[in-house]
Amino acid sequence: MMMRCKVALLAAGILFSGIASAEVCTTQSQMTSADRDALAAAGRNLATKVQADDVKGLQAATVAEYAKDFSGIGDVVGTTSAKLKGGTIAVEQVYLLDGTQLKKNADGSAPDAQFFCSLNKSVDEADFLIPGLLPGQYGFVIVNVQGASPWQLSFLLRHDQGQWAMAGFYPKALTAAGHDGLWYWTQARAMAARKEHWNAWLYYQQAQALLQPAGFVQSSHLEKLKSEQTAVAPPALSDGINPNTPLVVKGTDGTEYRFIGLGVDDSLSAAKIDVVAHLKVDQMGDAATAKKRNSDAASALLAAYPELRKAFHGVWVFAETSGQNPYATEESMSEIH
Repeated sequence: MMMRCKVALLAAGILFSGIASAEVCTTQSQMTSADRDALAAAGRNLATKVQADDVKGLQAATVAEYAKDFSGIGDVVGTTSAKLKGGTIAVEQVYLLDGTQLKKNADGSAPDAQFFCSLNKSVDEADFLIPGLLPGQYGFVIVNVQGASPWQLSFLLRHDQGQWAMAGFYPKALTAAGHDGLWYWTQARAMAARKEHWNAWLYYQQAQALLQPAGFVQSSHLEKLKSEQTAVAPPALSDGINPNTPLVVKGTDGTEYRFIGLGVDDSLSAAKIDVVAHLKVDQMGDAATAKKRNSDAASALLAAYPELRKAFHGVWVFAETSGQNPYATEESMSEIH
């Protein structure tokens, strides 16, 4: 359904059991012109291959441990390239990440690493918290593709056999419903000022999704965004929302709906983004039963928090139960009663 769900995180997951001591980061303003040009050229070359849907060429430019099983990445490249037709490629930012002093864990597994990058010798930082990273010299390149719909292609690179090779690929749109991340951030602040805490909390989420290059990248600005989101979180979300602390909403007939996740989505390319609600169910039932339950759950959610009707196009509901695929439906606000 959503491109963001398909992004290939070649460097592994985002949760870590432990973090190695901080490694060395060099920003583009501090590195030599030779290093800066080499990273930029590598990123531009990879972006060109993605734009051309050159899966074989990209596979040949990938580190060996990921190149050997490339089918998943190939699917992502194919989907992404269709969004980049006719776009202009420009390297936005490069980082040099020195992980040569990393040591493998006692069991031989790759350690987790962190890189703190001071921006322009100021207190602002860009931080990379990368799990399962083999010792070596790395780079991170952010490439923007400007076209009818702007996209960003970020690459984690590793220096292998005298050249930079791809070790991670993170594509994403830079806009949702025609607006960029700063617009959503500004709107979230305005919503918070109007006491529209549910709308603000979700718009902050959309802003982060558009502004964060990859899940393992943090920055002073993103931390500020997240602190603002936390500050405006509705009381019902004060303990978070997950399977252990679901958001419980009652329908008009007294039925309880347990939401275990709330997010946003732009897959329909509508004039506004959608709310995404993950609903925990004991059993799925047949298609008719599941569809009605999803619709009733969306109605209950909007009845409890009517401000959502103004800021969003509609509601996706994903009914989820153990051992089965989710059952998903989407209804526009005008269809939900």
